Amino acid sequence: MNRTDSFIAQTGATPAGKDAISRETDAAIGVSLPHESAALHVSGEATYTDDIAELHGTLHAALGLSRHAHARIVSMDLDAVRKAPGVIAVLSAEDIPGENNCGPVLHDDPILAVDEVLYLGQPVFAVIAETHDLARRAAALAKSDDVIRYDPLEAILTPADAKAARQFVLPPLHLKRGEPDAKIAGAPHRISGTFEVGGQEQFYLEGQIAYAVPKEMDGMLVYSSTQHPSEMQQVVAHMLDWPAHNVVCECRRMGGGFGGKESQSALFACVAALAAKLLRRPVKLRADRDDDFMITGKRHDAVYEYEAGFDDSGRILGARVEIALRAGYSADLSGAVATRALCHFDNAYYLSDVDIVALCCKTNTQSNTAFRGFGGPQGALVMEVMLDSIARQLHCDPLDVRVANYYGVGERDTTPYGQRVEDNIIAPLTDALLDSSDYRARRAAIAAFNAGSPVLKRGLAFSPVKFGISFNVPFLNQAGALVHVYKDGSVLVNHGGTEMGQGLNTKVAQVVANQFGLPLSRVRVTATDTSKVANTSATAASTGSDLNGKAAEAAAQTIRARLAELAARQLGGQADDVQFAHGTVSVNGGAMPFEQLVGAAYLARVQLWSDGFYTTPKVHWDAKTLTGHPFYYFAYGAAVSEVVIDTLTGEWKLLRADVLHDAGQSINPAIDIGQVEGGFIQGMGWLTTEELWWNRDGRLMTHAPSTYKIPSVSDTPAAFYVRLYQNENAEPTVFRSKAVGEPPLLLPFSVFLAIRDAIAAAVPGAQTAPLLRAPATPEAILDALDALQAAHATEPATEPITDTTA
Repeated sequence: MNRTDSFIAQTGATPAGKDAISRETDAAIGVSLPHESAALHVSGEATYTDDIAELHGTLHAALGLSRHAHARIVSMDLDAVRKAPGVIAVLSAEDIPGENNCGPVLHDDPILAVDEVLYLGQPVFAVIAETHDLARRAAALAKSDDVIRYDPLEAILTPADAKAARQFVLPPLHLKRGEPDAKIAGAPHRISGTFEVGGQEQFYLEGQIAYAVPKEMDGMLVYSSTQHPSEMQQVVAHMLDWPAHNVVCECRRMGGGFGGKESQSALFACVAALAAKLLRRPVKLRADRDDDFMITGKRHDAVYEYEAGFDDSGRILGARVEIALRAGYSADLSGAVATRALCHFDNAYYLSDVDIVALCCKTNTQSNTAFRGFGGPQGALVMEVMLDSIARQLHCDPLDVRVANYYGVGERDTTPYGQRVEDNIIAPLTDALLDSSDYRARRAAIAAFNAGSPVLKRGLAFSPVKFGISFNVPFLNQAGALVHVYKDGSVLVNHGGTEMGQGLNTKVAQVVANQFGLPLSRVRVTATDTSKVANTSATAASTGSDLNGKAAEAAAQTIRARLAELAARQLGGQADDVQFAHGTVSVNGGAMPFEQLVGAAYLARVQLWSDGFYTTPKVHWDAKTLTGHPFYYFAYGAAVSEVVIDTLTGEWKLLRADVLHDAGQSINPAIDIGQVEGGFIQGMGWLTTEELWWNRDGRLMTHAPSTYKIPSVSDTPAAFYVRLYQNENAEPTVFRSKAVGEPPLLLPFSVFLAIRDAIAAAVPGAQTAPLLRAPATPEAILDALDALQAAHATEPATEPITDTTA
C-alpha cells in the first residue's frame, strides 16, 4: 500500500480529492499541505551544512582514533602526522584552552582523550589539513605504533559483564509499588525468564558535520547539524573559555537526527571551533561514515531479568523486572533514557504491584545516547514479551491477555510512578483496529495455512502502545519563538526547534498562518539560530511541535490582538469580534485585505513583531522517589502484523501491517502519516535486521552499510494500511494535536511478536514460548527454532493444544 493509499484510508478522499487538498487552500491547518522543503529535497537544492558555500581559506579536519577499547596512553608522537601532505596543524587535548568536555550532563566525556582511552574509536587528536581527503589520510596514521603507544587494560564490553563487575555510569534506579514479591508468590501462575534486545545505529542520511567560522572580537559562528543548537553554543563556549554570547550556532536543517545529533554533535562542533579559533580560519569537520559509526553512540541495548505472577485470565498480579542497559564509557543521556525505560515498562497495562530496576552499565564501548523513543521502546518491549509468554502458558490468544491487562477508565488508571492515565482511549482504538484488520478471521486462516505447510509458517500478532509525551526533566519543557509581520503582509518566523525532515517547520508555519488567516505561502520559517531565540531545549522527546508551535502561536496571537484593535477602530465593532480568514480581516460587516491592515498598522506605529514563550503545564518529577507527573499527556496506537518465516533458512517477510495511531487532531495528516510509516519501519529494523556486533577486542564490526542492514524498500509490506485515529487531545495543545515522532516506533513490536508466533507454529504442542532474541535475524530465528524443538522433545506428553496461538 503506497502513500496515496494510506492517505485515502485516513481521509476517505479520492485521488483527485487528495490532489485538491495538497494544493494550497485557504485552510492553513488541519490539512495535508506539502512539507515546506519538499521541492528543495526533490530537486537537490535544499542546503545542508556541507552544502554551505565554503569561505576562502577553509580548512578541513579529521579525527585520529584509538585502537584499543581500554588502554593507557604511554606516549604520543605526532610529528609524522604533522609532516603528512597538506597538514596545517595537529591538535590534542593540551591545545584546548577551556574545558575538555562535551558531556551533556556529567563532565565525564572528553573531547580528545587524555592519558587513557575508554573505547576503540575514541578521538585522540585532530588533524587540520588543506582538504578533506588529506586530513583523513593523515588521521589514519593513528593506527601506527610509531604515533601512539598504548598499554592495554582490561576492557568490559557487555552490559552483563559490567553488571557482574558492578560498574555503572550512574547509580541504579529503583521503583517499587505495592507488594510484588508477595503477589508473585501467591499467584495461581508464575513466569520468569531473561530476554535481550540489541542496540541500533541512528544511520541519519547526513552524517555528523560542523563548519566553524571565526568572527571579529573573538566571535565564532558554528554551523552544526544538531538537534540542540543551544547546547552546542554552550559546550563550544566552555571549551574555548568564552562567554556564551561569543558563540552563535545555526542549523537550517538536518538530513535526519533520530536522537543521534542531540548531544553527540558536540564533539564535532568543538573540534571544528577549536581549530577555527587557533588558526583564525574557517574549519569544516565532516565525519566519514565509518568514523561516524565508530565514534558515536547508539540506542542502548538491554538485558532483562523478569518475573511475574498472574491469574487464569492472564491478568498480572505482581511483576518484577531488571533492565540492564549498555551505557558505554560515559553517562551522556543514559540517566534520562533509563528513567523513561522505567516509566514505560507498563506500556498500556495496569500494574498494581511492581518492582522495576534500571541499570546504566559502564562498558568500554561508544557512549550510548538518545534514539527515537529514548528508552521507552526498551522499557515496553519486555512487557510485551512477558504477556506473549503468559498467553502461551495459558494456551490462549495473546490479544485477549493484553486486553485483560489494559488500563481502565476511572479505575486501574494509575501508573507505577503515580500519574493517572486520564486520556485513555486504548480500548476503543483497539476495537477499531481489530475490526478494520479482520484479526479474528485471519487468525483462523493462518492456523489452517500452517497446518498444511511444513516449511513456511505464518504468524500474526497485535501490540498496543501508550507513550508519554514531554521531557522527563521538567525544566526542558519550554520554548520560545519570534514572529515578524512585514509591511507587505508577509510573515517571518524563528523558533528554537530544529528541522530534521520531520516537518516541524511546516507545522509551525501552519500554526502561524492559521492565526493570521493566511495561506501557507505567506509564512516563512528561518534557520534555527541561537542569536534569535536563546536557551532553547533540544528538538527531542516528540515535543518539537508541542513546544515550538505553542510559542509561535503565542507570538502570533500577540500581534493579532494588536491588529484586531486597529481593525476595530477603523471598521467599527469590538476587537474580540474581528475575524482573520482567507487573507482578509473583517468585523461589523466591514473588511479589508490583511496586507492593507498591516500597512495601516505600520503608519499607526503598531508593533508588528513579537516574541512568544511557552512552558508545558502540569509536568513535575521527583528524581529521588521516581514519582510524579512526568508527561503532559499520552499518545496511543496499535498495530497488527502478519509474517511468514522459512523454518529451514530463518528468512522471514512482513506480509501485511495494519496500523492505527492517535495523533490527536492532526495539524498536517500527510506529515503525520509519514511519521507513523517511517517510525514503524525504523522500529522494525531495530527488532529484526539491524545488528550491532563488537568483536572480543571491542571493535565494532558492523560499522558500514555493507555490514549493518537497515530496512530497504523491499522490506516494506505490500499491504501497509496506516490510518490516524479520529481524536482530539484532551489537553489544550496546539490545534488539540498530539506528538507523533516517537510513539509509532513501538508499533512494530507486533512484527517481532508475529515472528515469535510463527516459530511457535513450527513446533505444535510445545509448552514453552520461543526464546527469540532481538534483533530477530535469520540466525536468531533458527536458534529459537532449535531451542523450542529441543525443549519440546524433553517435555512430558500432554493433550494436543488446539488453540491457534500456541
